[in-house]
Amino acid sequence: MNNDTAHGARRTEAAFREVYGTAPAGVWAAPGRVNLIGEHTDYNDGFVMPLALPHTTIAAAAPRTDGVLRLHSGNVKGGIVELRTEVLRPAPDGGWAAYPAGVLWAMREAGLPVGGGADLHFDSVVPTGAGLSSSAALEVATALALNDLYGLGLDGQELARLAQRAENAFVGVPCGIMDQTASACCTEGHALLLDTRDLTRRQVPFDLAAAGLRLLVVDTRVQHELGDGAYAERRAGCERAARALGVRALRDVAYDGLRQALESLADEAAVRPLVRHIVTENRRVEDVMARLDAGDPRGIGPLLTAGHDSLRDDFAVSCAELDLVVEAANEAGALGARMTGGGFGGSAIVLVEEAEAEAVGKAVTEAFAAAGHAAPRIFTAVPSAGARRLA
Repeated sequence: MNNDTAHGARRTEAAFREVYGTAPAGVWAAPGRVNLIGEHTDYNDGFVMPLALPHTTIAAAAPRTDGVLRLHSGNVKGGIVELRTEVLRPAPDGGWAAYPAGVLWAMREAGLPVGGGADLHFDSVVPTGAGLSSSAALEVATALALNDLYGLGLDGQELARLAQRAENAFVGVPCGIMDQTASACCTEGHALLLDTRDLTRRQVPFDLAAAGLRLLVVDTRVQHELGDGAYAERRAGCERAARALGVRALRDVAYDGLRQALESLADEAAVRPLVRHIVTENRRVEDVMARLDAGDPRGIGPLLTAGHDSLRDDFAVSCAELDLVVEAANEAGALGARMTGGGFGGSAIVLVEEAEAEAVGKAVTEAFAAAGHAAPRIFTAVPSAGARRLA
């Protein structure tokens, strides 16, 4: 446990004592994530490659026996949110508390013995609305805490499934499984290659520093909200295209058969760009994996930029600020860049030579100032550990 994490654990434990007047039974952490490649492919049974960030949501928790769930956050104004476990119902407008409440609901729906409830206090340094999966970190931290408090014995992938169900069915966001799996299952120093159909995972060594490279995360500070309908529209369009093509999911459309598939969608012209993005994005994940296996991390740069072009032009989920990051970074000498996350704002990633990182970051910041945008937040993505118990 590094010093920042240890300090966060102590701070969260102390805050729990102050809020609830007693000591917690334990402290747990779950990270946000950045996705290297594979965007919007997870709900199409495709391939993704996220890595966990050092930025975490920390949960201090204690079990209850009276069927009460009490939730408190150091990041949100307001007092304790108190709920009865037996009357929890899906709450699309339930605010931040719907995410942890949804996890307990999903566990109860699965027949797990968590009805006694719990007291939880959260403290998070995962930027919200930045496309870095702050919601998944909150869900997974809750799931891991309840797993330990009640001795459920669930593994990381099972916790991720429950967290995804909470977000899908309780909060009302039709996300795929990538974010929760990344938060629950990533390991330090690695990216995670995930097949979202059968959930097979491969931990891929990802030490850019050893290669003289750096992966920058540029938070545009444009807040995105995936529950506003645009994300759901993209997912529905992909599902409609799969039905029209007679396949289980767009993952089943072969790259070599893309042209034929697009021609067969003459009566579904609106979804053709969605199909093109998903099929080519799955191919880009495979190509990135091949480059990394070959010891050529620099070679993934053009694939990142190609992925952004596809997200911008075919999937239409970029925005002016994200496009500006990619354009300014590449003009300043970056090896490649793309938006990351669901889109409509949030963050971009930029692959740079270590020696060029400062200059590229400065170029992006200056481009934002010239365009009249608020200054972006820029930091280095360090592949970090997934969810774990801290105390």
